[in-house]
Amino acid sequence: MRSSAIRAISAYVAVLDPRQAPQIIRDWLGSAIPDIEAYIKTCLQIPGSEVGGFTEAMHYAALGPGKRLRPALVLAAGAAVGADRATVMPAAAAVELLHAYTLVHDDLPCMDDDDERRGRPTVHIAYSEAMAVLVGDGLLTEAFRSLAALGPRAADAVEVLARRAGAGELLAGQVRDLALAEAVERGDGSTLDFAEIETIHAAKTGALFSASTELGAIAGGADAQARASLARYGMAIGIAFQHADDRDDNDFPQYAQKAAARARELAAEAAAIARAFGPRGNVLLAMAEWFGTKI
Repeated sequence: MRSSAIRAISAYVAVLDPRQAPQIIRDWLGSAIPDIEAYIKTCLQIPGSEVGGFTEAMHYAALGPGKRLRPALVLAAGAAVGADRATVMPAAAAVELLHAYTLVHDDLPCMDDDDERRGRPTVHIAYSEAMAVLVGDGLLTEAFRSLAALGPRAADAVEVLARRAGAGELLAGQVRDLALAEAVERGDGSTLDFAEIETIHAAKTGALFSASTELGAIAGGADAQARASLARYGMAIGIAFQHADDRDDNDFPQYAQKAAARARELAAEAAAIARAFGPRGNVLLAMAEWFGTKI
Protein backbone atom coordinates (compact mmCIF):
# COMPACT_ATOMS: atom_id res chain seq x y z
CA MET A 1 0.00 0.00 0.00
CA ARG A 2 2.82 2.39 0.80
CA SER A 3 4.51 2.19 -2.59
CA SER A 4 1.20 2.50 -4.46
CA ALA A 5 0.25 5.54 -2.39
CA ILE A 6 3.54 7.23 -3.21
CA ARG A 7 3.15 6.43 -6.91
CA ALA A 8 -0.35 7.88 -6.93
CA ILE A 9 0.65 11.20 -5.43
CA SER A 10 3.80 11.50 -7.52
CA ALA A 11 2.50 10.96 -11.02
CA TYR A 12 1.95 14.63 -11.77
CA VAL A 13 4.22 16.52 -9.37
CA ALA A 14 7.50 18.30 -10.08
CA VAL A 15 8.03 20.12 -6.79
CA LEU A 16 9.69 17.90 -4.19
CA ASP A 17 8.66 14.59 -5.77
CA PRO A 18 7.98 12.11 -2.91
CA ARG A 19 9.60 9.33 -4.95
CA GLN A 20 12.90 11.15 -4.48
CA ALA A 21 12.45 11.75 -0.76
CA PRO A 22 14.53 10.03 1.91
CA GLN A 23 13.20 6.67 3.02
CA ILE A 24 11.93 7.99 6.35
CA ILE A 25 9.67 10.46 4.52
CA ARG A 26 8.47 7.89 2.01
CA ASP A 27 7.61 5.53 4.86
CA TRP A 28 5.83 8.31 6.75
CA LEU A 29 3.77 9.42 3.75
CA GLY A 30 3.08 5.83 2.77
CA SER A 31 1.58 5.06 6.17
CA ALA A 32 -0.06 8.45 6.77
CA ILE A 33 -1.80 9.04 3.45
CA PRO A 34 -4.22 6.08 3.62
CA ASP A 35 -5.17 7.04 7.18
CA ILE A 36 -5.71 10.68 6.21
CA GLU A 37 -7.83 9.79 3.20
CA ALA A 38 -9.90 7.29 5.16
CA TYR A 39 -10.64 9.93 7.79
CA ILE A 40 -11.55 12.52 5.17
CA LYS A 41 -14.03 10.06 3.67
CA THR A 42 -15.76 9.85 7.04
CA CYS A 43 -15.83 13.67 7.21
CA LEU A 44 -17.62 13.76 3.87
CA GLN A 45 -20.36 11.31 4.86
CA ILE A 46 -22.82 14.17 5.28
CA PRO A 47 -26.54 13.38 5.38
CA GLY A 48 -28.41 15.34 2.74
CA SER A 49 -25.35 16.21 0.63
CA GLU A 50 -26.01 13.49 -1.97
CA VAL A 51 -28.35 15.81 -3.89
CA GLY A 52 -27.28 16.70 -7.42
CA GLY A 53 -23.92 14.96 -7.20
CA PHE A 54 -22.69 17.30 -4.47
CA THR A 55 -21.09 14.55 -2.35
CA GLU A 56 -19.41 13.11 -5.43
CA ALA A 57 -17.98 16.51 -6.35
CA MET A 58 -16.63 17.09 -2.83
CA HIS A 59 -14.92 13.70 -2.93
CA TYR A 60 -13.50 14.55 -6.35
CA ALA A 61 -11.98 17.73 -4.95
CA ALA A 62 -10.73 16.45 -1.61
CA LEU A 63 -9.54 12.95 -2.50
CA GLY A 64 -7.98 13.35 -5.92
CA PRO A 65 -4.24 12.96 -6.50
CA GLY A 66 -2.14 14.99 -4.11
CA LYS A 67 1.05 14.92 -2.06
CA ARG A 68 -0.85 15.38 1.24
CA LEU A 69 2.20 17.13 2.65
CA ARG A 70 0.19 19.51 4.82
CA PRO A 71 -1.86 16.92 6.71
CA ALA A 72 1.19 14.68 6.95
CA LEU A 73 3.01 17.57 8.60
CA VAL A 74 0.14 17.92 11.09
CA LEU A 75 0.68 14.30 12.06
CA ALA A 76 4.45 14.68 12.18
CA ALA A 77 4.17 17.74 14.43
CA GLY A 78 1.81 15.84 16.69
CA ALA A 79 4.31 12.99 16.88
CA ALA A 80 7.06 15.48 17.74
CA VAL A 81 5.14 16.51 20.87
CA GLY A 82 4.33 12.92 21.80
CA ALA A 83 0.77 12.58 20.49
CA ASP A 84 -0.64 9.49 18.81
CA ARG A 85 -2.00 9.70 15.28
CA ALA A 86 -5.66 9.23 16.15
CA THR A 87 -5.57 12.19 18.52
CA VAL A 88 -4.19 14.51 15.85
CA MET A 89 -6.10 13.18 12.83
CA PRO A 90 -9.08 15.61 13.04
CA ALA A 91 -6.64 18.50 12.67
CA ALA A 92 -4.87 16.82 9.75
CA ALA A 93 -8.18 16.29 7.96
CA ALA A 94 -9.19 19.89 8.61
CA VAL A 95 -6.04 21.19 6.98
CA GLU A 96 -6.46 19.02 3.89
CA LEU A 97 -10.14 19.88 3.52
CA LEU A 98 -9.32 23.57 3.75
CA HIS A 99 -6.42 23.22 1.32
CA ALA A 100 -8.71 21.47 -1.16
CA TYR A 101 -11.22 24.32 -0.90
CA THR A 102 -8.51 26.87 -1.73
CA LEU A 103 -7.52 24.93 -4.83
CA VAL A 104 -11.10 24.61 -6.07
CA HIS A 105 -11.69 28.34 -5.71
CA ASP A 106 -8.25 29.30 -7.08
CA ASP A 107 -8.99 27.35 -10.26
CA LEU A 108 -12.26 29.19 -10.99
CA PRO A 109 -12.50 31.33 -14.14
CA CYS A 110 -12.69 34.50 -12.03
CA MET A 111 -9.40 33.60 -10.32
CA ASP A 112 -6.60 31.62 -12.00
CA ASP A 113 -8.91 30.15 -14.65
CA ASP A 114 -7.28 26.71 -14.77
CA ASP A 115 -8.82 23.81 -16.68
CA GLU A 116 -6.57 21.14 -15.17
CA ARG A 117 -5.36 20.38 -11.67
CA ARG A 118 -3.20 17.42 -10.65
CA GLY A 119 -3.43 15.86 -14.09
CA ARG A 120 -7.22 15.92 -14.46
CA PRO A 121 -10.03 18.43 -15.09
CA THR A 122 -10.58 21.01 -12.38
CA VAL A 123 -13.85 20.87 -10.43
CA HIS A 124 -15.58 23.60 -12.43
CA ILE A 125 -14.69 21.77 -15.66
CA ALA A 126 -15.67 18.30 -14.39
CA TYR A 127 -18.92 19.56 -12.87
CA SER A 128 -19.85 23.24 -13.24
CA GLU A 129 -18.71 26.62 -12.07
CA ALA A 130 -21.61 26.93 -9.64
CA MET A 131 -20.95 23.45 -8.24
CA ALA A 132 -17.27 24.32 -7.77
CA VAL A 133 -18.18 27.37 -5.68
CA LEU A 134 -20.45 25.22 -3.51
CA VAL A 135 -17.86 22.44 -3.24
CA GLY A 136 -15.30 24.92 -1.99
CA ASP A 137 -17.80 26.30 0.50
CA GLY A 138 -18.65 22.79 1.67
CA LEU A 139 -15.03 21.74 2.15
CA LEU A 140 -14.22 24.90 4.09
CA THR A 141 -17.19 24.36 6.40
CA GLU A 142 -16.31 20.70 7.00
CA ALA A 143 -12.72 21.67 7.83
CA PHE A 144 -13.89 23.60 10.87
CA ARG A 145 -16.39 20.90 11.82
CA SER A 146 -13.52 18.41 11.87
CA LEU A 147 -11.70 20.56 14.42
CA ALA A 148 -14.65 20.21 16.79
CA ALA A 149 -13.51 16.63 17.44
CA LEU A 150 -10.51 18.05 19.32
CA GLY A 151 -12.78 18.81 22.27
CA PRO A 152 -11.23 21.26 24.75
CA ARG A 153 -8.43 22.01 22.28
CA ALA A 154 -10.84 22.87 19.46
CA ALA A 155 -11.09 26.58 20.25
CA ASP A 156 -7.35 27.14 19.94
CA ALA A 157 -7.28 25.09 16.76
CA VAL A 158 -10.15 27.03 15.19
CA GLU A 159 -8.45 30.33 16.02
CA VAL A 160 -5.18 29.28 14.41
CA LEU A 161 -6.71 27.85 11.24
CA ALA A 162 -9.12 30.76 10.80
CA ARG A 163 -6.34 33.32 11.29
CA ARG A 164 -3.86 31.61 8.99
CA ALA A 165 -6.43 30.92 6.27
CA GLY A 166 -8.33 34.16 6.65
CA ALA A 167 -8.36 37.72 5.45
CA GLY A 168 -5.05 38.71 7.05
CA GLU A 169 -2.88 35.92 5.65
CA LEU A 170 -3.86 33.30 3.06
CA LEU A 171 -6.64 35.34 1.46
CA ALA A 172 -4.56 38.51 1.60
CA GLY A 173 -1.82 36.61 -0.18
CA GLN A 174 -4.26 35.65 -2.89
CA VAL A 175 -5.29 39.29 -3.30
CA ARG A 176 -1.63 40.29 -3.61
CA ASP A 177 -1.09 37.49 -6.12
CA LEU A 178 -4.00 38.69 -8.25
CA ALA A 179 -2.60 42.22 -8.16
CA LEU A 180 0.77 40.86 -9.25
CA ALA A 181 -0.80 39.00 -12.17
CA GLU A 182 -2.51 42.20 -13.28
CA ALA A 183 0.78 44.09 -13.03
CA VAL A 184 2.52 41.47 -15.18
CA GLU A 185 -0.22 41.77 -17.79
CA ARG A 186 0.32 45.52 -17.86
CA GLY A 187 4.03 44.95 -18.32
CA ASP A 188 5.19 46.41 -15.01
CA GLY A 189 5.52 43.24 -12.91
CA SER A 190 9.28 43.18 -13.27
CA THR A 191 9.61 45.92 -10.68
CA LEU A 192 8.45 43.58 -7.89
CA ASP A 193 11.29 43.14 -5.42
CA PHE A 194 12.27 39.91 -3.69
CA ALA A 195 10.90 40.95 -0.29
CA GLU A 196 7.45 41.51 -1.82
CA ILE A 197 7.57 38.10 -3.47
CA GLU A 198 8.40 36.44 -0.16
CA THR A 199 5.57 38.34 1.55
CA ILE A 200 3.18 36.75 -0.93
CA HIS A 201 4.76 33.33 -0.39
CA ALA A 202 4.45 33.67 3.39
CA ALA A 203 0.75 34.47 3.11
CA LYS A 204 -0.32 32.17 0.29
CA THR A 205 1.76 29.10 1.13
CA GLY A 206 3.63 29.60 4.38
CA ALA A 207 0.49 30.41 6.37
CA LEU A 208 -1.14 27.04 5.78
CA PHE A 209 2.11 25.12 6.35
CA SER A 210 2.50 27.05 9.59
CA ALA A 211 -1.08 26.27 10.57
CA SER A 212 -0.42 22.59 9.85
CA THR A 213 2.48 22.23 12.22
CA GLU A 214 0.97 24.42 14.94
CA LEU A 215 -2.29 22.49 14.75
CA GLY A 216 -0.35 19.27 15.26
CA ALA A 217 1.13 20.81 18.39
CA ILE A 218 -2.28 22.02 19.62
CA ALA A 219 -3.98 18.68 19.01
CA GLY A 220 -1.10 16.98 20.80
CA GLY A 221 -1.48 19.17 23.90
CA ALA A 222 1.84 20.99 23.51
CA ASP A 223 2.78 24.07 25.50
CA ALA A 224 3.00 27.60 24.08
CA GLN A 225 6.72 27.38 23.38
CA ALA A 226 6.41 24.18 21.35
CA ARG A 227 3.45 25.63 19.48
CA ALA A 228 5.42 28.74 18.54
CA SER A 229 8.46 26.72 17.47
CA LEU A 230 6.43 24.40 15.29
CA ALA A 231 4.51 27.31 13.78
CA ARG A 232 7.82 28.87 12.76
CA TYR A 233 9.01 25.52 11.38
CA GLY A 234 5.95 25.33 9.14
CA MET A 235 6.31 28.90 7.94
CA ALA A 236 9.96 28.32 7.03
CA ILE A 237 9.40 25.19 4.97
CA GLY A 238 6.23 26.63 3.44
CA ILE A 239 8.11 29.60 2.02
CA ALA A 240 10.94 27.32 0.91
CA PHE A 241 8.40 25.08 -0.82
CA GLN A 242 6.98 28.04 -2.74
CA HIS A 243 10.44 29.11 -3.86
CA ALA A 244 10.84 25.59 -5.27
CA ASP A 245 7.51 25.90 -7.04
CA ASP A 246 8.65 29.19 -8.58
CA ARG A 247 11.79 27.50 -9.81
CA ASP A 248 9.89 24.68 -11.50
CA ASP A 249 7.43 27.13 -13.07
CA ASN A 250 10.26 29.48 -14.11
CA ASP A 251 8.59 32.31 -12.20
CA PHE A 252 10.77 35.29 -11.21
CA PRO A 253 13.89 33.93 -12.98
CA GLN A 254 15.72 37.16 -12.12
CA TYR A 255 15.69 36.02 -8.48
CA ALA A 256 16.44 32.33 -9.04
CA GLN A 257 19.81 32.28 -7.29
CA LYS A 258 18.63 34.47 -4.43
CA ALA A 259 15.54 32.32 -3.96
CA ALA A 260 17.58 29.12 -3.86
CA ALA A 261 19.90 30.55 -1.22
CA ARG A 262 16.98 31.82 0.81
CA ALA A 263 15.20 28.47 0.60
CA ARG A 264 18.29 26.67 1.90
CA GLU A 265 18.50 29.17 4.75
CA LEU A 266 14.85 28.58 5.67
CA ALA A 267 15.28 24.81 5.48
CA ALA A 268 18.27 25.03 7.83
CA GLU A 269 16.20 27.08 10.26
CA ALA A 270 13.45 24.46 10.17
CA ALA A 271 15.96 21.66 10.69
CA ALA A 272 17.33 23.36 13.80
CA ILE A 273 13.81 23.62 15.21
CA ALA A 274 13.13 19.95 14.49
CA ARG A 275 16.34 18.81 16.20
CA ALA A 276 15.17 20.41 19.44
CA PHE A 277 12.40 17.79 19.64
CA GLY A 278 14.90 14.93 19.68
CA PRO A 279 14.04 11.55 18.11
CA ARG A 280 10.33 12.39 18.08
CA GLY A 281 11.09 15.15 15.59
CA ASN A 282 12.96 12.91 13.14
CA VAL A 283 10.30 13.11 10.42
CA LEU A 284 10.21 16.90 10.66
CA LEU A 285 14.01 16.97 10.55
CA ALA A 286 14.12 14.74 7.48
CA MET A 287 11.49 16.90 5.79
CA ALA A 288 13.47 20.09 6.42
CA GLU A 289 16.74 18.55 5.25
CA TRP A 290 15.04 17.19 2.12
CA PHE A 291 13.64 20.62 1.30
CA GLY A 292 17.11 22.10 1.80
CA THR A 293 18.85 19.73 -0.58
CA LYS A 294 16.22 19.77 -3.34
CA ILE A 295 15.75 23.51 -3.76
